[in-house]
Amino acid sequence: MVNEIKKTEDKVISTLGDIKRAISDFTDMFADMKENITDEMLKRSDEIERREDSFKKLFEETRINLTSDLEAKTEELTELQGKIERPPIAFHAHHVVDLVLDTTDEIIIFTKNVINEGTGYDTSTGIFTAPVGGLYQFSVHTCDYMVKHAFIGLVLEGKVIAADSNYDKDYYTCSTVGAIVRVRSGEKVWVKSTASGSNRQLIEDVYRMNTFSGVLVNN
Repeated sequence: MVNEIKKTEDKVISTLGDIKRAISDFTDMFADMKENITDEMLKRSDEIERREDSFKKLFEETRINLTSDLEAKTEELTELQGKIERPPIAFHAHHVVDLVLDTTDEIIIFTKNVINEGTGYDTSTGIFTAPVGGLYQFSVHTCDYMVKHAFIGLVLEGKVIAADSNYDKDYYTCSTVGAIVRVRSGEKVWVKSTASGSNRQLIEDVYRMNTFSGVLVNN
């Protein structure tokens, strides 16, 4: 019986040793697993932070680009709206009453409007006043009497920007002169005689017409 008890005791002690070793092995394995899991979690955390930083940077760049594009489009729309809201500027006048050019710098007045969009041309003074600033195109067509001279100047704010002379001893002649010029809002354009004399005279009949015209090309 003592031997049996001894054997049983030895088995218990051996079993306890096995359990202790198993617990020790499990503890070591758990510690390794914990360390591995911790390292993996740290790696994943670092990767998430890197991706988050990259996403934030991309988002900020996208936001800045979109904001810049939106501001540019807003400016374009504002400019386009301004152009749309502005009325077209164009005039075409004819019929000169005073055909004799006997005074130097005399303004040649075209008294009848065919079109006067923007009401810039004044038939009483012969002067066009630009309602808005921009790039304008002007044209002057005049006809002179036979054996008579015509010296014509297109004038912007007192300065001749285009000039023409015309003469024929046997027949009536016509000529055209024009210019493309930038005009500020409120500036004035007109046509004048650049040289006077008793032999300076225009002609106007059913076959010939003196005209002065202008149009806003771009503002």
